[in-house]
Amino acid sequence: MTWISRLFSNAQSVTSTKPASIFLTNTLSGSKELFISQQPGIALMYSCGPTVYGPAHIGNLRAYVFADTLARTLLFAGYRVKRVINITDFGHLVSDGDEGEDKMTKGLKREGLKLSLENMRALAERYSAVFLTDLEELNIDIKDIRFPRASDYIAEQIALIKTLEEKGYAYQTSGGVYYDTARFLGYGKLGGIDLSAQREGTRIEANKEKRSPADFVLWKPDSKLGWESPWGLGFPGWHIECSAMSRSLLGQEIDLHTGGEDHIAVHHNNEIAQSEAASGRTFVHYWLHNAFLTMNNDRVAKSTGNVAYLADVLEKKIHPLALRYFFLQGHYRTPLSFSWEALEGSAEALNRLWKLVSEIGNESKRKSEPSEVRDRLLAALRDDLATPQALGILWESLRSDEYTPEEKWGLIEDADAHLGLSLLNPPLPVVVSQKEAPEEIQHLLVGRETARASKDFAEADRLRDEIEKRGYRVEDSESGPKLTSV
Repeated sequence: MTWISRLFSNAQSVTSTKPASIFLTNTLSGSKELFISQQPGIALMYSCGPTVYGPAHIGNLRAYVFADTLARTLLFAGYRVKRVINITDFGHLVSDGDEGEDKMTKGLKREGLKLSLENMRALAERYSAVFLTDLEELNIDIKDIRFPRASDYIAEQIALIKTLEEKGYAYQTSGGVYYDTARFLGYGKLGGIDLSAQREGTRIEANKEKRSPADFVLWKPDSKLGWESPWGLGFPGWHIECSAMSRSLLGQEIDLHTGGEDHIAVHHNNEIAQSEAASGRTFVHYWLHNAFLTMNNDRVAKSTGNVAYLADVLEKKIHPLALRYFFLQGHYRTPLSFSWEALEGSAEALNRLWKLVSEIGNESKRKSEPSEVRDRLLAALRDDLATPQALGILWESLRSDEYTPEEKWGLIEDADAHLGLSLLNPPLPVVVSQKEAPEEIQHLLVGRETARASKDFAEADRLRDEIEKRGYRVEDSESGPKLTSV
């Protein structure tokens, strides 16, 4: 049984048959709304996935931790959550505006591979595996999520383009088949995009046959590579794949769609336009977007080289859940500034939390009792995923003498189900700051550092052994000695 199955079973035992109320900020309306699913007790959720021409950077990963937190919250409230995250495994252009170098082609050049569909798929599968491993490292259970490959849904994308063409929403040029945004009266409604200002500020188009700068490609011809279609050999445009896969796997009308805020202006407005024009129905009822992650005062992005990867986190011997904790310290709709110093601070805080939880687990014998503070935690999370407030409630309550160990353990169970920080089974060893170590351990550490500075390595080794005898292990790092409990 997966954690999702166990969680759903637990949710059913603590809630009525009607799911608990959850309020979410809907990008479509710009306001916080009560979530009401289209099918009672079932939440259909689609999240924009990666183009797998390389590993996902930590800015990308913030979106998936956010989506996972949303899914956990829905699940514990009593919903059965059906999730899809797409994998783009063939080319689309660098910009949302159908311009620039193709990303998958760029990846093949970097790897020194010949341009072919076979090599493109092989490259994509390699980095898909990296992506899925990254999700698992961040405690995202991937077994209950569908990860469709765009190349497996070519027929569905072609069929959708044909429908749009038949309904008069598509037109053909020498540069491909384009969507006519002027035909869709609601174009730009997500985020309130001002198309007139967009048109005035647009430079001269590379494809002068486009009727409007906002029009986007549905099928891109290619004389050497791609798939056969009514419009010749070529590739589907990037935007059409999400509409086709969402329709195929979740239906024409879904509850929730998540992604980064960079998708609002173009990609998600394009999804709405093509999906709703084809079906005549509302495509998505609740759009949720996470804010950017920044680093060095700029957005984290591969295009600028301002990036860090989960592999970098692991290389620095920082637990991957420290990155999850770092994300949860900020609200998903608030821009978050990343630095290695901030991440190390999150790692120290998470280790203190693990240590505290372990102590409470021993005191309570891992038996839980209800308390009002559990209700406060759930209320915070069901109010637009207020994770910073939830963490604050957790810390304050676990340190308080107001609650019994059993009540605290009940709170820990709920927090772990929603936040995904492995509180019930904290990874060991637990890192301990020198200030929190017992006085005798601090004294031994100072003595060892003095011995190492004077190159008395025999004494330094003796003191290290003394530290280990007392239940701690010391490792040397660039920032100084790192202490962990054995």
